Amino acid sequence: MLFSSSLSVVEFYFLGRFPIPYALYLIGVSITAGFGGQFLVRKIVKTLKRASLIVFILSAVIFASALTMGVVGAQKSMDMIKQHQYMGFLNFCEAIDIRKPVDKLERA
Repeated sequence: MLFSSSLSVVEFYFLGRFPIPYALYLIGVSITAGFGGQFLVRKIVKTLKRASLIVFILSAVIFASALTMGVVGAQKSMDMIKQHQYMGFLNFCEAIDIRKPVDKLERA
């Protein structure tokens, strides 16, 4: 995961789509939030003496992100449909001609 994200950063940098000040700001925010969250969760786990809290926090974050992505994706799709924008799908009838005979090699 680290390798693929690092390659994406390099790719965006070479394409000129990588705003350095914004990236530095996000690096600072993520490092601060990471250490702050780790400190806070460690303190809560020590207080409650329940390590299972980490699993509950992780599952809540995954659930919230999945719900958010679903809602935002549905809204964007509905907006694109209302505006008759191209969504990357081809007309199925034009993409595959069922009248064309299939070779024996293609069937296997």
